Amino acid sequence: MTLYVNLAELLGARIEQGLYRPGERLPSVRALSLEHGVSLGTVQQAYRVLEDNGLALPRPKSGYFVPEHRSLPALPDISRPAQRPVEISQWEQVLELVRSTPQQGVIQLGRGMPDIDSPTLKPLLRSLAKLSRRQDMPGFYYDNIHGSLALREQIARLMLDSGCQVDASDLVVTTGCHEALSTSIRAVCQPGDIVAVDSPSFHGAMQTLKGLGMKALEIPTDPLTGISLEALELALEQWPIKLIQITPSCNNPLGYIMPEARKKALLTLAQRYDVAILEDDVYGDLAYTYPRPRTIKSFDEDGRVLLCSSFSKTLAPGLRIGWVAPGRYLERVLHMKYISTGCTASQPQLAIADFIQGGHYQPHVRRMRSQYQRGRDQMSDWVIRYFPSGTRASRPQGGFLLWVELPESFDTLRLNRVLLGQGVQIAVGSIFSASGKYRNCLRMNFAARPTTQIEAAVRKVGEAASALLAEDERGE
Repeated sequence: MTLYVNLAELLGARIEQGLYRPGERLPSVRALSLEHGVSLGTVQQAYRVLEDNGLALPRPKSGYFVPEHRSLPALPDISRPAQRPVEISQWEQVLELVRSTPQQGVIQLGRGMPDIDSPTLKPLLRSLAKLSRRQDMPGFYYDNIHGSLALREQIARLMLDSGCQVDASDLVVTTGCHEALSTSIRAVCQPGDIVAVDSPSFHGAMQTLKGLGMKALEIPTDPLTGISLEALELALEQWPIKLIQITPSCNNPLGYIMPEARKKALLTLAQRYDVAILEDDVYGDLAYTYPRPRTIKSFDEDGRVLLCSSFSKTLAPGLRIGWVAPGRYLERVLHMKYISTGCTASQPQLAIADFIQGGHYQPHVRRMRSQYQRGRDQMSDWVIRYFPSGTRASRPQGGFLLWVELPESFDTLRLNRVLLGQGVQIAVGSIFSASGKYRNCLRMNFAARPTTQIEAAVRKVGEAASALLAEDERGE
C-alpha cells in the first residue's frame, strides 16, 4: 500500500473517531509532512483521497476542513414491482426525453449528461485537433472490428482499478455503452426470452429488450444495497431467466454501490442457475470513494459476466465511445456488432487513447468526482428546501443523478408538462420501469456546477409539485 493511502486511512480513522470535529480545520499539508516524514505531494494526494471519500473539504487559501453534518431527505422505499415477466412499455416517454436537444432558455435536469465544461478536458480537444492535422489522416480509416488496439490497451489498464485483469484482445470497442448493452443482450438472448432487471432500471437497456422482443422481470431493489438477492433467487426458481441485467456501481437512477459481498453472492447465484450477467459499469469510475468499487466481472472466473462501459459519462457523450468485455460471449458480440454498426469511428478512439496515455484521465475523473459529490449535496439541500414536506430522495454514492420520490398518488408526467412551459425538463420516473411504475418519482441531474439558474429551476420543480399536490387535495 502506498504512503499516501496509508496517511489517508490514518486521517480518515481520526475523523471517524471524532478527533477532528465537523467544521474543524484539519492539519496543514506542511504540518503533516513534518509529522509523518513524507513529502508535501504525498500529503496532498492523501487529502485528495479524503476529499473523494467525502471526509475532507478544501477551502481556497484556508486548507482542508471536516465537512459539516447535513440534514438529508428520507430514502425512497424499497421498490415493489410486479414480480412476473412483462412486456416493456413507456417508449413514448423515453422518446420525449431523448428527443430533446440543448436549447436556450430550457434547463435540462432530466438528461444523463456529464459536465463537459471542465478545463481538464482541454488536452482531449488538443488530441482531436492534432489528429485532424496529421497528413496520414489515421482517423479517416476503418479500424479493427475489435476497435483501436491503442485504446483497448489503455482501457485494459484502467480496468485494473476495478479489479479486472483483461487483455486488450478480450475487449470490443463500441459506439457508446448503448451499443455495448445491445450487442451483449443479442449475444446471449433470443426473442421471447426473460431478462431480470433491477428496479428502477436504466430505460435504455429496457427499451433495447423491448425492441428485441424480450420480456423484463423487475426485481425489488434497495436504494442503498441494490437488487434483492432473495427476490432474485425466487424468480430464478420460478422463471426461465436467460440474463440478469444490472448496474451495481453508482446505479442509474438510484446511485447506490452494491456492497462487495452482495456482488459475490449475485455471481454465485448466477453460477448456480447457469445465467449470464450483463453488468453496466458506465458510472463506476465516478464513485465518490477511493478506491473505486470492484466490478462483478472482477470475480468472474468462467466468463459469464459481460461488462459494459463507456466514456460518455466520464468524458463526453458526443464521443460515442464505449466498450464491452464479453467473456465467453466474445465471438457472438463481435458478430452482433458486425451486423449492426461494423467498426466504431476511429478518430475519437485515437484521441481518447492519447488522452489517457498522456496521464490526463485520472486527474479529470478525480476533479469530476469531487464536483459531483458537492453537486449531490447541494441538490439534496435544495430538495429539502423547495420540495413538498415528506419528499424522499436517494443518496448517490457516485455519478450525478438524484432519484426523488413524491407521494404515491402524484403524477410526474403531469408535473413535466407544467415544467416544460416554465423552461425546465425532468426525467419522469415511469420510464425507469418496464410496466410504467414510479409515476410518482423523477430523476434530476446535478452534474453542472451549481448556479442561481439551476437553483431557480429546482425551485420551480418543487413549487410546481407543491401546487399540484394542493390541487389534488382540493379535488380540482
